[in-house]
Amino acid sequence: MRKIALLLLLLAPVLPAQSPSKKTLGLQPSGAAERVVARPNRAAPDGSRASEKVAAVLNDWHNAAAVADEARYFGHFTPDGVFMGTDATERWTATEFRAWAKPHFKGKTAWAFTPHHRFIFFSPDGAIAWFDEMLDTPNMGPCRGSGVLQRIGGVWKIAQYNLSVPIPNALVKDVVKQIAAAGK
Repeated sequence: MRKIALLLLLLAPVLPAQSPSKKTLGLQPSGAAERVVARPNRAAPDGSRASEKVAAVLNDWHNAAAVADEARYFGHFTPDGVFMGTDATERWTATEFRAWAKPHFKGKTAWAFTPHHRFIFFSPDGAIAWFDEMLDTPNMGPCRGSGVLQRIGGVWKIAQYNLSVPIPNALVKDVVKQIAAAGK
């Protein structure tokens, strides 16, 4: 019995929670009330409400794009932040990404991604958070975002964000063929 208890203690940081704590966080990306359910599988070591703070940063970041607030959107990145888009060529520093995205922020909305089903984790010292989230998008359909945040001077900043389009396993062979054909 002691061996099982010890094993569970050792694996607790990497095993998903059996019944995740649901914390509903408000989000209004495009005027309509939306909800994001954050499921913190590993609480911040200091017992703080860090998962809510990280979720609030991500929610505000998505909202800034939805209302085309360029300064607010890019203000959420670390100075050496990286954004990886859906295309294999899209690995940008925050500065490069801002230059690419600038025309999109000229209108009323840059893009409107509505996050849901977000999972947030923390390093043992509570200085790094990583997450994954599902996104509803008007132009690409369902997407997934994942990334890393760093707490700098008590403020959570996005160090890396990776946007992807999940492909159903049944379609992978066809998609791989299309990618290969596009590369010729």
